[in-house]
Amino acid sequence: MSDQEAAGIVSRGVAAVIDLVVAGAIVGILYAGVALTQLMLHPSAFRFPAPSAFFSTSVMFGVAVLYLAGCWVASGRTAGAVVMGLRVVGRRSDRVSPAVAVLRAVACVVFPIGLALVAVDGRRRSVQDVVLRTRVVYARPAAPSRTTETARA
Repeated sequence: MSDQEAAGIVSRGVAAVIDLVVAGAIVGILYAGVALTQLMLHPSAFRFPAPSAFFSTSVMFGVAVLYLAGCWVASGRTAGAVVMGLRVVGRRSDRVSPAVAVLRAVACVVFPIGLALVAVDGRRRSVQDVVLRTRVVYARPAAPSRTTETARA
């Protein structure tokens, strides 16, 4: 067992909401890009794009999965995790593999209620953590050692 403290339901829930807002903002930026491209290519016949509900849902799903998985592979931290001081780690290392990150992202987007298990699980694991053997821990900076403090004096 690691000395890192498992994150609780409140900090993980707030991080998830922040990540939802970030993914939504990315989708909004993509929509604006499509609208501006259409305006530049056909200014006289311009109309705002009206994507179907299926297309919009598919794009949001894809953006959310790519955002979450990309962040977890790169640093273990999404924007929400940075704000809340969290990190996703694998069962044997501080990094999750790309395959685990993608599976975890899909599971989090498809089954977000799985986070609720954190509130009742003694080890503060979500359904996704249990199935994929990941953990979400507090990523606090290490306290400076006495040697470092003495060297600065």
